[in-house]
Amino acid sequence: MSALASPSALASADAIPSADDLIARVQAYYPQADADLIRRAYEFARDSHEGQSRQSGHPYYSHVVAVAMLLAELRLDVATICTGLLHDTVEDTPATLDDIERLFGADVAQLVDGVTKLGQMELGSKRTKQAENLQKLVVAITRDVRVLLVKLCDRLHNMRTLHYVPKPEKRERVARETLEIYAPLARRIGVNRVCVELENLSFQNVNPAAYESVTRRLTELRETRADAVAIVSSTLSERLTEAGIDCRVFGREKRPYSIWRKLEKKGVSFDDIADIYAFRILTEDAEACYAALGVVHRTWRCVPERFHDYISTPKPNNYRSLHTTIIGPGNIRIELQIRTEEMELVADTGVAAHWRYKTDDGYAYDPKAAREAGGDPLDRLRPFVEILEQGGDPDEFLEHAKLEMFSDQVYCFTPKGQLIALPNGATPLDFAFAVHTELGYSAIGARINGRERPLRTRLGNGDVIEIVKGGERHPPAGWEDMVSTGRARAAIRKLIRESESEEFARIGRVIAEHAFAREGKEFRDSALGDALKRLELDDVEALMIALGRGTVSSSEMLDAVFPGQREYDGDTLSDRERIEDGKGSLFVHGRGLTPGVSLHFAECCSPMPGDRIVGVMQPGRGVVVHVIDCERLAEFEDDASLANWIDLKWTPEADTRGVSIGRIHATIRNEPGVLAEIAGVVGDARGNITDVKTLSRTRDFFEMAFDVEVFDARHLSNIVSALKTSDRVVSAERARFTEDPALKETA
Repeated sequence: MSALASPSALASADAIPSADDLIARVQAYYPQADADLIRRAYEFARDSHEGQSRQSGHPYYSHVVAVAMLLAELRLDVATICTGLLHDTVEDTPATLDDIERLFGADVAQLVDGVTKLGQMELGSKRTKQAENLQKLVVAITRDVRVLLVKLCDRLHNMRTLHYVPKPEKRERVARETLEIYAPLARRIGVNRVCVELENLSFQNVNPAAYESVTRRLTELRETRADAVAIVSSTLSERLTEAGIDCRVFGREKRPYSIWRKLEKKGVSFDDIADIYAFRILTEDAEACYAALGVVHRTWRCVPERFHDYISTPKPNNYRSLHTTIIGPGNIRIELQIRTEEMELVADTGVAAHWRYKTDDGYAYDPKAAREAGGDPLDRLRPFVEILEQGGDPDEFLEHAKLEMFSDQVYCFTPKGQLIALPNGATPLDFAFAVHTELGYSAIGARINGRERPLRTRLGNGDVIEIVKGGERHPPAGWEDMVSTGRARAAIRKLIRESESEEFARIGRVIAEHAFAREGKEFRDSALGDALKRLELDDVEALMIALGRGTVSSSEMLDAVFPGQREYDGDTLSDRERIEDGKGSLFVHGRGLTPGVSLHFAECCSPMPGDRIVGVMQPGRGVVVHVIDCERLAEFEDDASLANWIDLKWTPEADTRGVSIGRIHATIRNEPGVLAEIAGVVGDARGNITDVKTLSRTRDFFEMAFDVEVFDARHLSNIVSALKTSDRVVSAERARFTEDPALKETA
């Protein structure tokens, strides 16, 4: 198996690859690559990061060049190579996305933006940051999988140079995040060469003692098993040549982290691991793979339970190969993997292998060709997207995502033959949710290989599953304990949340109806419009849920629906003085007011305490007080002779002793008793109607104007809100401006 460039070659400042080195590597697999674009990106990155250094002391641009070289090793397109060079410029230099798009095109800019956004999370706990980053990563890579490939190569180089980080706790944190998130994602999309190296580099930092122990045992094992492995190797090559099978044969040693995981999971000894040593046979086509398998099984005894045919039944990440384990010389178990050269490329580089497809525009990733070849990365990442869609907090998402990533798999089939990969221990309920969320919600039973079985039955490889559906969409007790996939668990928790919300909403509605009844009011959803704004809730359903949960009390709801009814305790309108012309100096003051000047309150806007006010000096009349947003003020803006504006404020007496007249415009239904109801609403809100005018009348509706005594602007607003709660009031609002002479007469 080929390997990515060694750490020593890319971590040394003295050996930073030049632009020519990078171009040569790209043109080795794509001769028509735009060398000028790569060179410009290289120079832009180098110049942008000038003066910046890594913790190793090396120039910072050595990192981005190393990332680009890793991407070139994966044989990626030019846009991705340039993104590798530029991925840190927007975050760490003065360069902007607009600069990137102008100089290198929209495709590169979008990729750089996607990679940049992944590192811009600053949250409270480290765990939450990790969870949020994973959410953001999933969203980004569903738009373009190249973002993930750049991020993986970025993380790989950071892991290769992690030993330069001085703090052990930081090294461990980065390594653990790599082991828990990035390595599994690399495996998910089939980029095995990156995954394996990330796992082992992380293992060294997360558990150095275990790494050293496994490495020491591997060294001892090489000495004791070298002869037996050599015999198998030579015999294998001879037999395959004799059979006329054209192939390559080479061996590999299992990596330390893979050995450690198997030791932990299966609780076996080091000597019991069968595949520490393995041979790989690469043939020209699938027929030759099966022919080679026959040669192997005729030469040595095979272990029956250790044979897997992933050619006829590929893994979800499109991995295809024959796996078998033989009993070699000295009763040593040795694993063999038999596949074609093309299968090897896909096994090694996963989705990146599909850049070999050529498009009309040149060498680029072709999603359609990848899908046809079974290499669509989105299919492998869709479970994470579905978990995101189920909602819940970031930590919950992380929990469910890890369930998806860390699991050995069983392979089951739908009745139509569709392959569904599930973790070991999965149940038919997991299977149902994997097919479709709604199928999971409606599942009441299952037929496994034609026989009815309960939903908690553990599935095995090759099982054919048919889900029995029911009509109930409600999670029975214990459902969450019956599943092992993150996708199923997230969907069940979402359904539980929805069911709880429905119950709380039902309880809340009962509470609301009783609260209205105590006030002698009829409860209606339409009466809650303004109350929702005051309570900062989105809709009526949210209010009902809040009432049911107890986060909003019935009295708080009533205060929001009928505001002001509990205000001004111990005070009445009759105890106060009317704010009107002739008493202006008692209630209004401001700089620029001449002693003895006449003050008048504008009829057009009816200013009252609580309003921001301004005075306009009118010759022959005095100062006219307007609300600051009165439309009439526009008439004075361009008239120099009337442009004497005075900033005014209400006096404390206006707040404590004043009564104002506010005007309300309302559209009401033409029904008996409607005026009595309106008068009752105004009275309950501690207002007093002083005048009523009918503006227009139709068969069904009246438009009317009411002059109401109120304490201040807030009091008037509360009365308007109270009027809106009546089903006989179509609309109500404070009158700000009118040309109607009839209304002027009422002022």
